[in-house]
Amino acid sequence: MSHPVSIFPAQFRLDGRTALITGSGRGLGWEITQALAQAGARVLLHGRSAERLAPRLADLHGAGLQAGAVTFDMADRPAMRQAVASAGPIDVLVHNVGERDRRPFAQIEPEDFARLIDVDLVAAHALVKLVVPGMIERGWGRLILVTSIVADLATPGASSYTTAKGGLSALARALACELGATGVTSNALSPGFFGTETNAQLMASPAGERQRLRCPAKRWAEPHEIAGAALFLASPAASYVNGHTLTVDGGVSATYMA
Repeated sequence: MSHPVSIFPAQFRLDGRTALITGSGRGLGWEITQALAQAGARVLLHGRSAERLAPRLADLHGAGLQAGAVTFDMADRPAMRQAVASAGPIDVLVHNVGERDRRPFAQIEPEDFARLIDVDLVAAHALVKLVVPGMIERGWGRLILVTSIVADLATPGASSYTTAKGGLSALARALACELGATGVTSNALSPGFFGTETNAQLMASPAGERQRLRCPAKRWAEPHEIAGAALFLASPAASYVNGHTLTVDGGVSATYMA
């Protein structure tokens, strides 16, 4: 991993800031983590297993970047509170972690629906409540909730996930409204079709090929292509961007047919 500090103008620097990125051991969370670290932030990786995060921490430390880790399950609120309390002041929260339930609506029982909404949406609310008071006290903070284009463009077999992601977008707007005068901004980041490890099987399927063709760019996104958008929202450059959903989807949501 390189450490290209010099490529970041001052308005995109995060020196002296601490950023917590949930679900940062792989996929989009890992790409976002690297970008914020390279911009000068002390990053806190998050996952359920310290062992799985250890190689990522080693990569960051090997590049001379500041990094630590917190481990907790999003469904375990006491563990979440303990981890955040031990982490110290958090200036940037990127809530990226989320689960999917790829089944038709008829197969998802109310209990299944409630569990996913809890992990993907209610847990985000709980985590925000833990970090926001410190942000308000310091007069500066960035909340970035990672949603998905399925929040606005529904697809079969994702009713609970679509609902949760739509709720995250709404939560970002609600927080922007309430916190706007405090120096804390709240925005959503909405990825489209990204070629992460989680999507590898889908990419190789007929459905994945249809999604590739549906995109005006005629390709799935590389995971690193989320990093610039996340860094922008986290940086001083986005100081007057609030309540916005920044979509990174190669033009999918801008088109009726492609």
